Amino acid sequence: MPDGQVIDFAGITKRFGGITAVDGFTARAAPGVVTGFLGPNGAGKTTTLRMLLGLVAPTSGRATIGGQRYAQLKHPLRTVGATLEASSFHPGRTGAAHLTIYAQAAGLARTRVDEVLGLVGLADAAGRKVGGYSLGMRQRLGLAYALLGDPGVLVLDEPANGLDPEGIRWMRGFLGQLAREGRTVLVSSHLLAEVQQTVDALLIISRGRLVFQGALNELADPGEYATVVDSPDRAALAAALAEAGIGHDVLRSGFIAHGAGTADVGAAAAAAGVALSLLQRRGPALEEVFLELVDGIRVHETASPVSTPEATSAVMHVAPDAEVETERADDLPPASTPDPDPDPDSDSDSDSDSGPGSGPDSDSGVEEPTSDAGEPEEPPVGDRPWEDYVKTDADHEADAFFASYDDEADSAQQPATAPADEERREADEEAEPGSTEAGDDR
Repeated sequence: MPDGQVIDFAGITKRFGGITAVDGFTARAAPGVVTGFLGPNGAGKTTTLRMLLGLVAPTSGRATIGGQRYAQLKHPLRTVGATLEASSFHPGRTGAAHLTIYAQAAGLARTRVDEVLGLVGLADAAGRKVGGYSLGMRQRLGLAYALLGDPGVLVLDEPANGLDPEGIRWMRGFLGQLAREGRTVLVSSHLLAEVQQTVDALLIISRGRLVFQGALNELADPGEYATVVDSPDRAALAAALAEAGIGHDVLRSGFIAHGAGTADVGAAAAAAGVALSLLQRRGPALEEVFLELVDGIRVHETASPVSTPEATSAVMHVAPDAEVETERADDLPPASTPDPDPDPDSDSDSDSDSGPGSGPDSDSGVEEPTSDAGEPEEPPVGDRPWEDYVKTDADHEADAFFASYDDEADSAQQPATAPADEERREADEEAEPGSTEAGDDR
């Protein structure tokens, strides 16, 4: 039976240009348990798994399997079985032929193909072409490929995607069986309800950083959980809880016991001979805790610390930008600023001050309208900066280049206007000699 290996992520970071997909991710998946890898879309789950499998080189940090990088493994298919996409199959190749190619490449016996197809429930569809497989069947075929080398480590990306309820139930039991055999099973998923029934431990990633690592019962503080109990004889149940020293409050559906588990409450009721109609443990749901963790509302003690140098650098780069925007706003012309309402008392002063020094350039700053009402007012200085631009030689060459196309367009339109000009000339020749003034008007 294969031995499971520890999957270790040690401060791995991956940047694509200016985008940080994974930021200092540090976590561990142990053998013998099913570890769920959770995170919202775009959190960095697939990128992290691709770095683990050597498909993407990390910018910094290490991702190892049993202390070795994937590229250093002597027999990768016999050590790690992985599925990241359920569509990476040739549609014209049968399921058995697909697995046979990988078996021959890894030096595995042909009989292993039939074994894994039987394990995943595809023995009857082994001779069918993959193009005719449903999404659930392709998921099973991907799992068969991962099991082909009988590895001790399994890395599965969304293995329950596309499965029907019966298939999901089968997958849940199958992964648990593999973990009980001592294998390391790392499963990424976004189906929170299914994860809660499948995994034993959790890794939660958000914005490329680890926000939780631990068992399911460690997600929330124990103080957030309480035991709810009820009985047909509530008076006797209240007396039994008080005698056992269990504090409780009255609810519409019974009592809520604080600081005691279901076993303690059940034992107290049994000692007093009180029959119970309800006994359950209540606390925050996985979905509620998950959303609070990924949104930063809840911070767990296992979360990766914020990379202080990068965070500080990001903050330090914000302040200068804000100052630059403020300076640019101060440099804008005051044309967009509404003019203040004129002071009625200043009319007489402005009339008396009109003279040679009261033009647009005077100290009063008020422009007087020009005498020609047909000419538009001059725009404020700085409102049209392109008018002061001095063209370079390259600008003149570009103008001449585009002007040549304008000349060609004009010459192309010349024949279309010739008939109209000819008609006007004939009309002028037919005009009477006394219609000179009318012709001049034309």
